[in-house]
Amino acid sequence: MSIEEVRANATDVQSGAGTLPPFVSTKKPGPAPARVDPPSSTDEGLPSVEASPSPFARKEAFARELLDLRKELEASIGPEDLEHLRKMQWWGRGCSALGYATAWIAPNPISALLIAQGNTARWTMVTHHIAHRGYDRVPDVPEHQTGRGFAVGWRRFLDWPDWIHPDAWRHEHNALHHGNTGETSDPDLVEENMEWLRQSDLPLVAKHAIVAFFACTWKLTYYAPNTFLEWRRVQRRRAGEQDDGTPIRLISAFDPFTEEGRSFWATCVLPYAGLRFGALPALFSPLGPWAVGSVFLNSVFAEVLTNIQSFILIGPNHAGEDLYRFEGRAKSHSEFSVRQVIGSVNYATGSDVVDFFHGFLNYQIEHHLWPHLPMRQYQRAQPRVKAICEKYGVPYVQEGVLRRAKKMVDIMVGRASMRTVDPAGAR
Repeated sequence: MSIEEVRANATDVQSGAGTLPPFVSTKKPGPAPARVDPPSSTDEGLPSVEASPSPFARKEAFARELLDLRKELEASIGPEDLEHLRKMQWWGRGCSALGYATAWIAPNPISALLIAQGNTARWTMVTHHIAHRGYDRVPDVPEHQTGRGFAVGWRRFLDWPDWIHPDAWRHEHNALHHGNTGETSDPDLVEENMEWLRQSDLPLVAKHAIVAFFACTWKLTYYAPNTFLEWRRVQRRRAGEQDDGTPIRLISAFDPFTEEGRSFWATCVLPYAGLRFGALPALFSPLGPWAVGSVFLNSVFAEVLTNIQSFILIGPNHAGEDLYRFEGRAKSHSEFSVRQVIGSVNYATGSDVVDFFHGFLNYQIEHHLWPHLPMRQYQRAQPRVKAICEKYGVPYVQEGVLRRAKKMVDIMVGRASMRTVDPAGAR
C-alpha cells in the first residue's frame, strides 16, 4: 500500500501533538534517543570502524520488490480468506460461549480467561482487519464484513461491543496511526505518550506500578478516550471550527460537566458497561442471585485480563530500544516502506493456533506494509518479506512477545530510548 493510500483518510486530521496523560498538562523534553547516522569518515589518528549502512540505502529497489509481492498477494485474495476469517471468528466466539456457559457456577479464572480471549479475538482479529477493509476484495463478501458495514448502527453491539467506538477506532487507528507510524504525530507512539513518566522523579517501583495500572485498564483509560477525542477533533475541523492543535488531555473525556465528556459517557462508557456488567449477568437471573453475582465478577475479572492481554500484544508492536521513531514525514513511498519495517516488530509466527493467541498482531511488519490485506495473506507474506529485508539490509525485528513487553516497559519508565535515523540518511 502506498503512502498516499494509507494517508488518504487522514486529510485535515493531523494534530501534530502527542497524547498527554490525564493529570499532566505539559511535557518536558526527553533524553536524546539513540541515533543511527549514515557512514562518515573517521577522525584522524583513530582506528577506522566500518559504519553500519543506512537501512534506507537501497530503499527504491526494496520498495519495488515489495510492490511486486503486494500485487501477487492481492491477486490471490479469494473465498479462502473469508473462510479463514470466519474460522478465527468462531474460535473467539467459542471461547466467549464456553466462558459464559461456566461463569455462573462460581467466580473462577478459567471462565474469565475464556471470556477475555473472546473479547481480545473480537478486537485484534475480527474488528482490526475488517475495519481495514481487509475482506472488501473477496467476491460476494457480506456487507457487515466490509470496512464500511462492520459495526455500523445497531450492529455495533453485535459485531464489536466495546468501550471503543468503531468510528473513532477507524479514524484514530486507520488514518492517524497507520498514516504517521513512529512519528511525533502518531497518537499511539509509546515513547512520546509516556514522556511524562519517563521524565518524572518517581522511584522506579512507582513507575512500574503506574504502568501496571494502565495495563489493567488501558482500553477504558487510554484507548477509548484517545480514539474518541481524536475523532471529535476531526469532526470539529470538518464542521469548520478552529482547532489550536493543543495536546489531547484524556481526563477531559471523563468530565460529565462538559458536552464532550457527556458525549463520551453516552457513546462509549455507559453502553458497554451496561451490556457487559448489567445485561449479560442479568440473563442468568433464573439461576438465582449467586449465578448473577458470579457472572458479574467473572466479567469484571475478564475485563482486567483482556486489558492485560491486549496491552502485552499491542503495546510492544512499535516500542523498544531496537526500533526506530522518526522526525517529520516520509518524503517518498520507498522511505515510508522502510519506516514501516524498522519501526515495527513481529512476534513468533506459524500456525493458526499460534497466531490466534497472538491476535494476529505477530505479523505487525507485514500488516503495516499492507494494512488492507486479510490475515491469511500475512502468513503467506511473512517469510518472503523477511527475506527481502535481509537482501536489502533493512532490519527485520522478530522476538517473543514477553521479551518485547519487557522492552516496551523499559521505554515507558525511561530505562531505554528508541532509535532515530539522521534525516539526511533517509533521503
